[in-house]
Amino acid sequence: MYNDYLSKAQVLLSRADLRQMISLVRTLYALGNCPDYQRLIEEDCPAVARFAPGHDSVMMGYDFHLGPDGPRLIEVNTNAGGGLLAHLTHFPAPNLEALDPDHRLLRRIRDTFAKEWTRFCSSQPRALRGLAIVDETPDNQFLGLEMKAFARLLAPLAQQVVVIDPSELRAQGSQLYFEELPIDMIYNRHCDFYLDNAAMQPIRKAYLEGSLCLSPNPRSYALLGDKQRLCLFSSEEALAGLFIPKDQIDLLTRLVPRTRRLDQVDRDECWKKKKKLVFKPSTQFGSLGVFIGAKLTRGRFDEMIPEETLVQEYIAPSRVSLENEQEMKVDLRLFVYRDQVLGITARLYRGQVTNMRTEGGGFARVRLV
Repeated sequence: MYNDYLSKAQVLLSRADLRQMISLVRTLYALGNCPDYQRLIEEDCPAVARFAPGHDSVMMGYDFHLGPDGPRLIEVNTNAGGGLLAHLTHFPAPNLEALDPDHRLLRRIRDTFAKEWTRFCSSQPRALRGLAIVDETPDNQFLGLEMKAFARLLAPLAQQVVVIDPSELRAQGSQLYFEELPIDMIYNRHCDFYLDNAAMQPIRKAYLEGSLCLSPNPRSYALLGDKQRLCLFSSEEALAGLFIPKDQIDLLTRLVPRTRRLDQVDRDECWKKKKKLVFKPSTQFGSLGVFIGAKLTRGRFDEMIPEETLVQEYIAPSRVSLENEQEMKVDLRLFVYRDQVLGITARLYRGQVTNMRTEGGGFARVRLV
């Protein structure tokens, strides 16, 4: 069963590269808390993201490729999956049902949820009644088994933990319920980051009224996870206007590949240089609609909506060989809470973009050298 998720390969990572990745995570967290940066982002983000809930977001993911000059940030995710599956790569007989909840890493993950609830409650601590892990038809999701494992891991924090579709929630006043269980906290695995879908409206209302601890939440997504932020992270000119330290600007512009919207560049020149670029829709997720420039056809290029397409410097992924000498592409994911790195995994794949369903691919163990 776990062959669908895990690779037997091992990926080597230098400690120097890891230090750079961690420095970038901490720099981005500091940037997200910079008042000038927040004001800038709030000028052009949905109202739901301007609401500051007073806490952060669990299980953030920072994805990197290792280029010839070291790590480069590809994107930031605010509902990164795979944290528990990545943990399994350290065991010879992986089994989500047999995870040790007292393992040091798993305790650290669980503690981040407890901290979110404490920050949400602020000066009025209270017991957490219902904690819901929410995604669209979770039983049909590729990582559905992991969500159930999270429910078991988080069970000590609440009276009851459930894994549900958002349509299973009902609102009574400002309080959400699943059946008769009051839902006080949601671990959001749904990819409607700004809570726009009809099924997410009860969650949106409870969140904005301050009666629901929602993590990850729209504000964290707007500040760091929205792909359009890559344009700012990689622009020395834009960063300089925020009056942040020069060493932070240097780190960001060195580790974040230059990214711009297609409507902000010369389209003909972009087509000529396409082999050095990757094209990403700004509102999609899970590598949907991503095209490596070298494989892009003119017809597909002409169909792209300039205001909704990001053009990023292409950083080719590093590669690792399996036992059968087949090469797999590699990207690296740091799991993060605030500026605290919880763990690291590699994701092995073939094809243009990350695909966890290729034979021999999946989450792989990272060994530091």
